[in-house]
Amino acid sequence: MRIIILGAGQVGAALAEKLSSEANDITVVDNEPERLRLLQDRLDLRTLEGEASYPGVLDQAGCADTDMLIAVTSSDEVNMVACQIASTLFNTPRKIARIRSPHYMAHADRLFASSAVPVDVMISPEQLVTAYIEQLLQYPGAIEVLDFADGLVKLVSIRVAAKSPICRRRLSELSRQLPDVRMRVVAIYRQGEAVGISGDTLIEANDELLFVSVAEQMPRVMSLCCGERPPYQRIIIAGGGNIGKALAERLEGRYSVKVIERNIARCNQISAELTQTVVINGGASEANLLEAEGIEQTDLFCALTNDDEANIMASMLAKRLGARKVMTIINNPAYIELIEGEGIDIAISPQQVTIGSLLTYVRRGDMARVYSLRQGNAEALEAVARGGRRSRLVGRRISELPQPDGVVLGAVVRDGGVLIAKGDLRIQEEDHLIFIMANRQSQGAVEKMFQEGLALF
Repeated sequence: MRIIILGAGQVGAALAEKLSSEANDITVVDNEPERLRLLQDRLDLRTLEGEASYPGVLDQAGCADTDMLIAVTSSDEVNMVACQIASTLFNTPRKIARIRSPHYMAHADRLFASSAVPVDVMISPEQLVTAYIEQLLQYPGAIEVLDFADGLVKLVSIRVAAKSPICRRRLSELSRQLPDVRMRVVAIYRQGEAVGISGDTLIEANDELLFVSVAEQMPRVMSLCCGERPPYQRIIIAGGGNIGKALAERLEGRYSVKVIERNIARCNQISAELTQTVVINGGASEANLLEAEGIEQTDLFCALTNDDEANIMASMLAKRLGARKVMTIINNPAYIELIEGEGIDIAISPQQVTIGSLLTYVRRGDMARVYSLRQGNAEALEAVARGGRRSRLVGRRISELPQPDGVVLGAVVRDGGVLIAKGDLRIQEEDHLIFIMANRQSQGAVEKMFQEGLALF
C-alpha cells in the first residue's frame, strides 16, 4: 500500500516505523530536516522536506498515486487543508487527519464531510486517551482495558500480585473455578517476554496476563484474578490541559474530582466550565499541596500534563504520599520501559493509543478494530470473516486454521452473541474474530487469513 504521512513528530514517526516494517511504500513529509534525517537513517522509507499543505509538496510526494494520506502534523489547520488539496487536486482515495481542537470537533458532523472538508477519518488523540482512561476506571486492578464488538467483548491486562487468588495456579484451574463464565487467557508476559500458554501453564507473581471475556461477566473475572477491589471514588488530576479538562468533565458527578493546574488563567477558564470539579492553582509536585488536598485518601492520581518528567515526578511523589494508584501519561517510549514497576501503576502512551486507532484503517482485510499493545510490539484486532466460497476462513473449523507463533484467536462474535474460541467451532460468514498477536512478526499471517483466496497455505 502507498501511504503518505504528513508530520514526523511523535505520532508520525511511530506510525512510519510501524508501517514501514510491513511492506508498505511510505513517504513522510515534514518541514524539519533533522526529524526526517533521523527517520531515514533507521527506516526503509522516503522522506520529503516541505510544507505539508502546499500543493507542490503533495504532488512531489506522489499524492496522485497514493492509496492513503495520513495528516498528523501538529497543526489542525494544516491537516485539514492538506486533506482538502489531496481530494480536490489529486483525488486521493482515503484521507485521515488528526484533529485536536475541541472547537473543530464540536462541529465534526457538518464540518468534516465530502461537501465541506473532505476528511474520511478523524483522529482526536485527546478524545481517544480520555476514553481509554475512563475505561480503566471501571475495573480497578486492570492496567489495560480494550473494547471489541461495540463493547460486547473486553480485552483486559492485569499484573499478577503475589497475593492474587490466581498466583501459582495453572490456567486450567481458572476455567474450573468459573465454569459458566466465557473468558480465555490469550497471552502471558513474564519479565517482558511472551511465554507459551496451555492448560498446564503456571501463573507466577508479576506476570502480565491478558484475557478476553464477555463484558457483562468481567466483574466476576476481575474478582477471581485480582481479588475484591473497592471502586475508585476520589480522583486527583494533575494538569488542566485538553486531556485533563476533558477527563474531569466526563468524570464529575460520578466521582469526587480535583484538578491541579499551574497556570492561573487556565484555572479560571476550566473552573468556569466545570461545575462539579474542584480546580486548584499550584504544582502537582509540591508535597505540601498534595497533602493539603488529601493525597493519602485519594484512590487515583492521574498525571496528564505535556511534560513527561513532571508527570513522572508528580506520580512518584503522590504514590509515596499515599495515593492508592497512580496513572501517568508518558510520550517518550524509553521512559515507559524505565518506570515500569518503579512505583507508577499505569503508564499510558498517547502515541500508541492513537496509532492503534489509525491501524484500523490501514490494515489489509476487513478490520473492525485494531489496537497496538506493549509499545507496538504486539497487537489485538477484530476482523470480519467475509468472502463466501473464496474466503480463507468461512466454513472452516478453528482447529483447521494455521497456528502462527504467538497468535491466539480469543473469541468469536456472532449475531450479537459471544463464543469463546474452541477448536471445533466452525467460522461463519459475518463472524467477528478477535485475535491477539504477541509479536509483530505474526501480523502478516493473520491479515492473510482475511484476504480472499483458494488456500490458506
